[in-house]
Amino acid sequence: MTSKTVVHVLRHGEVHNPDKILYGRLPGFRLSELGGQMAKAAAQAVAERDIAYVVASPLERAQETAEPIAAQFGLSVAVDDRLIESANWFEGKRVSPGDGGFRDPRNWWVLRDPMTPSWGEPYKQIAERMFAALHAARTAAEGREAVCVSHQLPIWTLRRYMERKRLWHDPRKRQCGLASLTSFHFEGAKVVGIGYSEPAAHLVALSPGARTAKGA
Repeated sequence: MTSKTVVHVLRHGEVHNPDKILYGRLPGFRLSELGGQMAKAAAQAVAERDIAYVVASPLERAQETAEPIAAQFGLSVAVDDRLIESANWFEGKRVSPGDGGFRDPRNWWVLRDPMTPSWGEPYKQIAERMFAALHAARTAAEGREAVCVSHQLPIWTLRRYMERKRLWHDPRKRQCGLASLTSFHFEGAKVVGIGYSEPAAHLVALSPGARTAKGA
């Protein structure tokens, strides 16, 4: 009989980022107090699920988001480097609308190709490593469920890849809120459904800048 497995890919909670920079892969960016509450809300959302495996990106914010889930199931948090945030040329800089970064002519050469994209890790490369991490988690939790904690762009790129959509997209239209769950349902090695939920939406609403948190 074909086994049924679910892999929930969870975006981390809100990050403490008072300087409002694009933190990307920089070390030292941890969850804010509200972000910690988001992690607990995500843990509560899967409390009745049959979670057998928890794995996270090596970045602090992902590890901290994974901890409440692992603790309630008596599991340790595994690390998979393939779940890490995407590389970005603007890392460490203030580049949100209004900061002038995108209008600065010195940065235009970096923005020349939105389809690859020219400013960071290629979408295709992100999709392939996330696809590999997804299937590694499926194998680890065969017949049960797993949670993978990652970051907004990698999660959204994976979803578009699995839905056979073009990978380049409008970042403003990503369906991947803070502490949201994108759930991949497998029969054997085949994806038969993709679900999405936002267990921390009530907390995200308390943070005006949370939906556009830099670094994702």
